[in-house]
Amino acid sequence: MRMANHPFAEFSLERAIGLRWALRDIQAGRLKLSPVSDEDLHVLAELELIEMHDDGPALTALGTAVLSG
Repeated sequence: MRMANHPFAEFSLERAIGLRWALRDIQAGRLKLSPVSDEDLHVLAELELIEMHDDGPALTALGTAVLSG
């Protein structure tokens, strides 16, 4: 995946790393141990990397692709 097309390209390196870890925590179901901030959830939802369900956030196909890329 080229960086220019990466969904975190507009963020600082530190912020991009934090958002990527938030995606990993969501994927692994670690939200009780490592809660994701509301701001991070909002950003990830705007980037269409997660969607909110009644039982919490879940990765979209794009979110899964970002983690595997």
